[in-house]
Amino acid sequence: MQVPSKSDAAAHFDRIVAREVPGRRGLQAWDALLRAHATLLRQLETDLESKTGLALADFDVLAQLAIAGGSLRMTELADRALISRSGMTRRVTRLVDEGLVRRADADADGRGVVVQLAKSGLNRLTVAAPVHMRGVSELFLTKLDDQELAVLERALAKVTLDCTFG
Repeated sequence: MQVPSKSDAAAHFDRIVAREVPGRRGLQAWDALLRAHATLLRQLETDLESKTGLALADFDVLAQLAIAGGSLRMTELADRALISRSGMTRRVTRLVDEGLVRRADADADGRGVVVQLAKSGLNRLTVAAPVHMRGVSELFLTKLDDQELAVLERALAKVTLDCTFG
C-alpha cells in the first residue's frame, strides 16, 4: 500500500478546501469556534468533575430536568442535552442507579418514558451548579464585553436556526 507524501496529502486537502470554500472565507472563525468550544468544555468538565465528582454531561441532564420543572420525556431530554436517544438511555440508566433521577411511564399504555429529577439529584445539582457557573463566567463571560456577547449570541442563534430549519 502506498502512502502519499506529507506535501502531497497537504496539497490535496488544500485543493479540496479551496474548491469548497472560495477564498477560505470564514475558516479562521470556524477554527476558532471549534478550538474555543473544545477548550472550554474540556476545562469545564475537568473542573466540575474534580470539584464535585459529577461529569459535565450528567450535570447537563440534571440541569435540563431542573429547568423543565423536574421532569421531561426521555426524547425531549435527549434533544435538550444534545445527545442521541440511545446515549441518553444509557446515561439515564446510570443516573437511576446512582439515585439521581427516576423513570416513570408517560402514557397509560406505557410507551413513553418520563425522567424525573430525584431529591438527591437536585441536591447534587445544588452543589455542582455554582462550580459550573463560576467556570462559565471566568472562562468565557468575563473574556467578552456586552457587545461581543450580543454579536456572538445573534450569530450563533442564526446558524442554529438555519441548520434546524434549513
